Amino acid sequence: MMRKSSIVIDVELDENRIPSNIEWKATDNAERSQQARAMMLSLWDGAEKTALRIDLWTQKMMVDEMADFYYQTMMTMADTYERATRQTELVADMRNFAKQFYQKFQDLQLKENKAG
Repeated sequence: MMRKSSIVIDVELDENRIPSNIEWKATDNAERSQQARAMMLSLWDGAEKTALRIDLWTQKMMVDEMADFYYQTMMTMADTYERATRQTELVADMRNFAKQFYQKFQDLQLKENKAG
């Protein structure tokens, strides 16, 4: 018998339809919902050969948190791609880009903090 698992994502919207709260719960950990300030969901449509995406973030999500979120997401995407393809050269490129992205963000933050 195949086992089935579900992930439920609840998004509360404010009067302007901007996410004010994101909660998720998985059937494997059904005791309580987890809070999130942002989410990225990508699904591959094999028939259309396109990625379907939902990217949401709450007003509580700070710019530095968004940079951390993107950096960590890019690094985990590289990990997943490596496990799926064993394309080590491409994976190294992905990781290097993520590191350069994050370093550039940090440099811009320093520059803005000195100017402000």
